[in-house]
Amino acid sequence: GEAMAITLVSGGSVNLPFPFSSVRFLTTAIVSEMGYARGTHRQMLFAIGLVLLVFVMGINGAVGRILRKGRTDMVKEPQVVSRDKPERITLDTGSGTLYHKKGRPGELFLLAAVYGAAYFSVFLLLGMTAYMFSKGFRVLSLRFFTTVTSYVKGTRGIAGNLLNTLYIIVLALLAAAPVGVGAAVYLNEYAGTGRLVRLVEFAMDTLAGIPSVVFGLFGMVFFGGVMGMGVSLLNGALTLALMVLPLIVRNTQEALTAVPESWRSGALGMGATKWHMIRTILLPCARPGILTGLVLAAGRITGESAALLFTAGSARFLPGFGESFLENGAGLLGKVREPGGTLAVELYLQMQNGEYGTAFGIGCVLMGVVFGSRMLLKLLCREKSEKGYDKSQGRSQNRSQKRNQKRNQKRN
Repeated sequence: GEAMAITLVSGGSVNLPFPFSSVRFLTTAIVSEMGYARGTHRQMLFAIGLVLLVFVMGINGAVGRILRKGRTDMVKEPQVVSRDKPERITLDTGSGTLYHKKGRPGELFLLAAVYGAAYFSVFLLLGMTAYMFSKGFRVLSLRFFTTVTSYVKGTRGIAGNLLNTLYIIVLALLAAAPVGVGAAVYLNEYAGTGRLVRLVEFAMDTLAGIPSVVFGLFGMVFFGGVMGMGVSLLNGALTLALMVLPLIVRNTQEALTAVPESWRSGALGMGATKWHMIRTILLPCARPGILTGLVLAAGRITGESAALLFTAGSARFLPGFGESFLENGAGLLGKVREPGGTLAVELYLQMQNGEYGTAFGIGCVLMGVVFGSRMLLKLLCREKSEKGYDKSQGRSQNRSQKRNQKRNQKRN
């Protein structure tokens, strides 16, 4: 389902798929030709999107059936342990502890492969970061962050793209977060195991696997044409809200599942209603997991380009500001109905135009945004957990003090 990265590295030639030649994928065809396609050509590109959608739905359906069949087989055919001759387990500790026991060559090879894969991922991240900053740090300056790219004035800047990215992130999360958290609470706490639940889970899995180009086509036709939004930031935000919805739902479900079942039983046993238990116990305890899902969703929104190219456009302009506060507020609100290109879209366009220095500079900014969001998430989760631990410790101390006071009063 990847489009922009494949377009940049594989080219767009319509050739047979040889390993070292430029080729064109299905998503590449949509991205490259949708801008000038008309009539039958445009319908053909929508048909390619339909093929991608059916392909993803077929994969999700087949994998879902295999997983359900495996679960039913595990339930129907449990492992039977013979009690006639119980297996005797012996531990050879003659050479010391089990940790220091000499392993077989195959085990050592697998252990080395696991460690190698872990360190390779770290070195890959460090290498990409170092290469990106070595190529793009030359264009990073205050002027680069405060001006707009203009070939007439001869300026290079990303101020408009930064503002457009912020608009898209805020609007998409405002639309997707309530729906995603509410759906996760329903699936985890209220729904059973019927067909409706399986249908919702299948829809979430399908949405998670749909290529971003297909989302862009849907947003361009439905939000842009049917809803009358045109090419605007609001259109792009609603389209990306549909994209990140499965991510928020899955992370919220995992966070709710991690809450101990005894806490639910204890709250309900003390007379609390289910909604009161969810509002006061489950959601506060699952807050770090929910925040993780929101930060991951914001990261995906920041790096998305294919869907936004069709729905939000690629304009770099800043909103018009007036002399009064009301005029400035109206300009910021009116920006939602205007087209605007995000940082990822601008990076793609700069690469297409051969402006590699500017593209690497935008890449540095994007990597900085990702690193900053991760660090902010860790700080928030650590602060919330420490506050929760301090509150629980304070409550337990207060309760113990009250109990001691009552005991002393009874003795007196």
